[in-house]
Amino acid sequence: MADRLTGVSLFVETAEAGGFSAAAERLNLSRSAVGKAIARLEERLGTRLFHRTTRSQSLTEDGQIYYERCLRALAEIRDGEALLESGRREVGGRLRVTMPALFGRVCVAPLLLRLAAQHPALELELNFNDRRVDLVEDGYDLAIRNGALESDTHLVARRIAQQRMTVCASPVYLQKHGAPLTLTALADHQAVLYGRSGEARSWLFPMGSAPAVEVMPKSRFIFDSLDAIADAAMAGVGLAWLPCWLVAERVRNGDLIRVLTDHPGLVFDVHAVWPRTPLLPMRMRAAIDFLVANLSRLMSNEVGL
Repeated sequence: MADRLTGVSLFVETAEAGGFSAAAERLNLSRSAVGKAIARLEERLGTRLFHRTTRSQSLTEDGQIYYERCLRALAEIRDGEALLESGRREVGGRLRVTMPALFGRVCVAPLLLRLAAQHPALELELNFNDRRVDLVEDGYDLAIRNGALESDTHLVARRIAQQRMTVCASPVYLQKHGAPLTLTALADHQAVLYGRSGEARSWLFPMGSAPAVEVMPKSRFIFDSLDAIADAAMAGVGLAWLPCWLVAERVRNGDLIRVLTDHPGLVFDVHAVWPRTPLLPMRMRAAIDFLVANLSRLMSNEVGL
């Protein structure tokens, strides 16, 4: 039975890697060893699982069916092991997490500190960095990432929340220049834009099933800090396109006023991302589940402007 499970696990790794050579590299085996293990599995099952060419391997129809069943079976095994592990010992050890600087400081770190308060054996090492780090190379257990994810077969992602954008300005600015009532009216206004290396990012507005409308307002100011953009908007410099969680308190205090509220704000997904592993350590599972359970609620409270 143990050999059967080993064969199943190796088959899943090969299917996800896209071929024998890639799987061998992942598993630190020879390509020949992977090929022989798959051949033994095919002989036992009485069917061919992979189409083979000199350069690549792809799943057959039977292979695809078997792969989907194996995924569910392995997930059940991992869940069972995790359940037993959670009953045996407390969440503990060092958890290394990297996250966007401002979003991490305001939204994520407070929740992880709450989790750590519940588990005294848990240690946190938090990295606040807008640069997208290599989790494996830099040795991080977990990353929090906003927006669209790049495809990477070595990583696993789970959506943990969503953040909505809004356009706002100070009362002084609106008193002087008026409020834009349509997206085309943005052309008549000054804005403070977010950008890196002098390249500003345009504002996006969803249009149902149609592609989002992209707007690049006029601006004399490009900042690489969302907090600084909010401060500049409060100072009356111009309009700003910012996450609701960042401006919620400023709006409630009357320092900023939302405009274009008839247009739904663009929603960005927030994901937890981690290196693919056969068994997720308890500290990582606890952190991900805690963020899923609490981050959306926290951000929903902030969005309720």
